[in-house]
Amino acid sequence: MEGGNDGGGTRIVPESVMEAVKRTSINIEEVGIFFDDFLSLCDNDVLSQMNSLERAQSLLLLAKITTTLFTLRLRCNGVNPDEHAVKSEHERLSLYQEKVQRCIELSKAPLRPSATINAQAATRFIEHSLPDLTREQKQSMREISRRQGTTIKHSERSVHKKRKYGSPEKQPVETAAKEFLEKAARELLGDNKGSLKGPVQLEDSDAEIDELFGDCRTDRNEPVLIDDSDDDGQHVN
Repeated sequence: MEGGNDGGGTRIVPESVMEAVKRTSINIEEVGIFFDDFLSLCDNDVLSQMNSLERAQSLLLLAKITTTLFTLRLRCNGVNPDEHAVKSEHERLSLYQEKVQRCIELSKAPLRPSATINAQAATRFIEHSLPDLTREQKQSMREISRRQGTTIKHSERSVHKKRKYGSPEKQPVETAAKEFLEKAARELLGDNKGSLKGPVQLEDSDAEIDELFGDCRTDRNEPVLIDDSDDDGQHVN
């Protein structure tokens, strides 16, 4: 807008302000083009197909868009947003932005186990649970424990060194414990596929026992014959 003053033309609205208004108008038109896509994120069907982190990012984006547009409206009406209640909304959104960012970083980081198996403690537990172990079996258990403990410590050191380079995930504790117990059972008990489990096993079948002892096996209900005769072979009950 121009006005006359002493025959000279002067501009009431500065040129910089007019340029800012034009840029704002162009930006508003661009927002209007993509605004329908932003509003589609509010659909419950769309949100239900996202995981928790994606839903949090979408809702945070919608909140930031709404707050920014309202702040722009305040500025266009000559209201300072710093003196309006919308300032607290910007601060609250900043806190949620930090929380969502931490969740994103945690989702990209390799998983870390919450606990590790103590091979020595597991060995002591098995020894006390199986009191009939022989000396050789106990020694085998201790050797398994030492080898397993050395393997776990080496794995922990390797993971600690390679963690910042995106090393693969560590083996879960439950899987490591299961493999340790299965390995110990195979070395102590062998590949026993029968129903009896434990350090004491009946490996001989009934047929083998009959072949070894023959008629020496007696039924509990039969009377026991006592040999009290001389060389003539007579027996008395």
